[in-house]
Amino acid sequence: MNAFTNLKRLLGLIPKTSREEAMAAFTRRYASFKELLQSNADLAGILATLDATQRGERPLEIVQLRKEARRACYHCARMAACLNDMSKQRYAALTSAVENISARIENELTKHSRGDVNALTLSLSEVDASMAYSVGGKNANLGELRNMLDMPVPEGFAVTTRAASSMLLQNNGALARQIHDLLYAADVEDPASLRQAGHDVEALIMATPVPDEVAGALYNAWDQAFGNDENTLAALRSSALAEDGVQSFAGQYRSILGVTRSTLLEAFKRVLSSLYSARAVSYRAENGYPLDGGGMAMCCLRMVNAHAAGVAFSRHPVDLRSNNVLVQGLWGLGEMVVDGAAPPDQWQVSRANNRIMQETIVRKVSRMVLHSDADGHVESVVEDVPEVWQDVPCLTHDQVRQIASMALELERHYQYPQDIEWAVDEEDQIILLQTRPIHINAATEESAAPALAHMRPLISGAEVAAKGVGCGPVMLPQPGEDLTHFPEGGVLVLPHSSSDAVVVMRRASAIIAETGSMTGHMASVCREFGVPTLLNIPGITSLLEPGQIVTVDALTGRIFAGEVPELLALRLAPRPIKADTPTLALLRRVAPHIMPLHLVDPHAAVFAPENCTSLHDIMRFAHEKSYSEMFLLSDIMSEGSMGAASHLICPIPLDLYIIDLGGGLRNPEARSVHPEDVLSEPFRHVLDGIRNPAVQARGPRPINMRGFMSVMGRSMAGGHQEGGQRFGDRSYAIVSDKYLNFSSRVGYHYAILDSWCGDTISKNYIRFEFAGGAAGSVQRERRVRCIGLILSELGFTVDVVGDRIRARYQKYPRLELCSRLDQIGRLLIMTRQMDMLMVDEAAVAGYAAKFLNGEYH
Repeated sequence: MNAFTNLKRLLGLIPKTSREEAMAAFTRRYASFKELLQSNADLAGILATLDATQRGERPLEIVQLRKEARRACYHCARMAACLNDMSKQRYAALTSAVENISARIENELTKHSRGDVNALTLSLSEVDASMAYSVGGKNANLGELRNMLDMPVPEGFAVTTRAASSMLLQNNGALARQIHDLLYAADVEDPASLRQAGHDVEALIMATPVPDEVAGALYNAWDQAFGNDENTLAALRSSALAEDGVQSFAGQYRSILGVTRSTLLEAFKRVLSSLYSARAVSYRAENGYPLDGGGMAMCCLRMVNAHAAGVAFSRHPVDLRSNNVLVQGLWGLGEMVVDGAAPPDQWQVSRANNRIMQETIVRKVSRMVLHSDADGHVESVVEDVPEVWQDVPCLTHDQVRQIASMALELERHYQYPQDIEWAVDEEDQIILLQTRPIHINAATEESAAPALAHMRPLISGAEVAAKGVGCGPVMLPQPGEDLTHFPEGGVLVLPHSSSDAVVVMRRASAIIAETGSMTGHMASVCREFGVPTLLNIPGITSLLEPGQIVTVDALTGRIFAGEVPELLALRLAPRPIKADTPTLALLRRVAPHIMPLHLVDPHAAVFAPENCTSLHDIMRFAHEKSYSEMFLLSDIMSEGSMGAASHLICPIPLDLYIIDLGGGLRNPEARSVHPEDVLSEPFRHVLDGIRNPAVQARGPRPINMRGFMSVMGRSMAGGHQEGGQRFGDRSYAIVSDKYLNFSSRVGYHYAILDSWCGDTISKNYIRFEFAGGAAGSVQRERRVRCIGLILSELGFTVDVVGDRIRARYQKYPRLELCSRLDQIGRLLIMTRQMDMLMVDEAAVAGYAAKFLNGEYH
C-alpha cells in the first residue's frame, strides 16, 4: 500500500467495506449494464425493422407497427433507468426526455387506431375497410366492396374477434393458457413438433363448449342473414387479423364449406383451431408474429352454387413487363384453382382497352362440388366433368372482360394491384368472394437469365410462379412425410402445389411442383418468401432423383443438373412494396419521434439529455454514457473491497487482483488464483497477450540514457500531470464470462481497458485509455502517438489529446475482439517504460512498426 493510500485510510476517506457490500456494489452496476446492453441490441433490431419498412423493403402490418413502436419506447425507458442506476441518478433528465418523446408517439398511435367493436357479430352491411382491426381483412374488404363500391358479394355476416376471444378466455383464460403453453413448448424449426402442437390445440378447442353468449350471437346473425331456410348452405372462412393484408396468410387458415345452422358452432371451432395449425404457426414465426396468433375473426357467406370459379390478378403476378390482367378459372368451386390442384383455363386481358390478348383453354377432367351424404352432412368432393364440357371454356369472353374490369376498379380503389376470387352462379351472375393485395414477385424487370446454349437443361418451359434462382439437393417427400429433416438449401419437389410447404420455405432454396397454379395459395406465399418456384412440369417427380443437385432457373422456367454459376449470380433481392399502405402512413407520423439521430458527437456541448428529441437520441446517449460509467468502475475500488478480490499468481510484472461478477473465475471465493482458473473470455485473451513469451523481457531492456535521465529528473522533481502523484501499484480486473474492466495503474501511468466480448455483435466493444508517465511531456506525448498508430492499424478509432489516448473498437465478431484483446495485452507490457525510449519523432513510427511486425525487443 503506498503512502498516499495509507494517508487516506488514516483520515477515514476510504470506508471499510465488507466483501458482501463490495460485491453487491459491483454486481448491481454490472447487472444494470447488461440490461442496458440487451435493450440497446433489441432497440437496434426494432429501428432496423422500421427503417426497412419505411424504405419499402419489409412489409409490416399496422398492428405490428404499433407493437414495435411501443417496444421501442419501453427499451428506451429501460436504458434510461439502467443508466441512472449505474450513475447514482445523475441522468434524471434522460428519464424525463423518454417520457416526453414516448407521450408524443403514443398520441400518434392512439389517434390513428380504431376502437374495438363491442358486437360479437356484424352484418356485412355494417362493415367497411376501416374495421379490419375488429373483423379481419377478408370481412373488411368484402364490406368495402358491398357498401362502398356496390359490387356483388354473397349475403352474410362477420364474426368479430371478440367472439373468438370470448371462447379462448372463458373460465378465466384457462384455454388460452393451455394453448400458449403447447405452442411455446414446440420447436418452430421442427415440423413434427409444430404438427403435434397443432393437433393438440385443435383437440382442446373442439372439446371445449362454445360460450352461450357467443352461440346465441352466431345463431341470431345466421337467422338475420339467411332466414329460416333449413337448406341454406354457407361458407365459414377465416378472416384473421393481418390476413389479406401486406402479409396475405394465403391458405394458412381453414375455410369450411357447406356449413348449415346445425353445424355452425362446430365449424366455428374448426376455423378457430386452424389459427394454431403447423403451417400457420410456422408462417407467423417467419414473419415475426406471436406464435399464439393475433385475433381470429370469421366471415360467414351464403354458398354460391358455382358452376365456374377462379381468381384474377389486376397485374400479372410474375411477368412485370406485362400490361395485362390475368384471369384463371375452372368448372365448379374455386378451391381447385387456389390450391393449384388442377391447371385452369387462363386469359390475359389488356389493361389498356380490355381486349383479350391471350387465351389458353385446358382439358378440365374434374371439378369440385358440394355433396350431401345420407345423414345430411355436406362436404366438398371432386367429381368428373361431363365429357361434353371438358374442352369448353368455363367463362364467356364477356364474363372474362367483366371480371378484368372489376379487378382494375378494385386496383384503382385500393391504389395497389389486387388478387380477387370470383364465382359464377347458376344464373350466370359474377359474384366476388374476396380481394387482397398482390404480392408482386421479387424479381426486377431487368433480370434476364443467360441463354446457356452450351448446356442442355433437364427441363425447359416450366411455368414460373415465383421468380429467382435456387440450387440444392432434391428432396422428394412421400405423402404425409415428416419434414423435420428437410435440409437447409434443399429443393422441394411435390406432385402438386400445397400450402403445407410453408413449414419448409425458410429452408428451401427452390420449390418445384408437377401441377399447380401461379395464382394459388402456395405460389402467393412463395412470392412473399422469395422462394423460386416452378409449376406444371409433368413427370418431374420421376425424372429427378433424391439428393441430386439441381439448379432451378425460375426466371425462364428451366432446371439444370448440378450447379450453374452463371445462373446463381442472378439470385434476386426482394422488390420493395411501394404501396401507400395505412402502415406507411402511420409510420411517417411516428418516425420523426423514433428514427432520426441528432446527437452524433459525444464531445459536443449539445450531447445532453435535454437535447434528445427522438428515441434514437436516447439510445445513443444512454449507450455512450454507459460505457463511460463502466469505464470508471475501478474508481469505486477501495481497500475495503479487497476482501472481494482474488490475487492472481502469475509471473507477470503486475500485482493483479480479480473480482468475479459471475462466470469469470473457476472459484470466485478463492483468495488466490492462477491463469488456468480464469474463465472470462475477454480477460483470458488479455492475459494470453501479457504472458506471451515473445513479449517477456529477455534480460535487461536497452536503455536510452537521454530518455532515462529525463525520467530520473522528472521523478526527482516530482513533476508530471498528476501533480507528482504516483499511482497505486495494484492492478484490478473486474470480470464476468463476457465482460472485463481491467485497471492497470502502475508507477506514473495508468491504463484502463473495458470490454464486452460475446456472440452478439451489436454488444461487442473494446474501450482503452492510456495516460501518464514519468518522462517529460514530449516523451509521454510521443508514446501515446505511438500507441495510437498501433491501435489505428488494428482497426481502433483513436483520439489522442496531449499525453492521453482513448481508443474504441465496436460491433465486431467475437473472434475479431479476441485477437485485439491479445494485442492489447502485449501492448500493456511493451509500453510500460516506452516513454524513456521516445527520444525523437522517428521513434514514434519506428516502435509502432516493430510492434506490428512482432518485434518486441
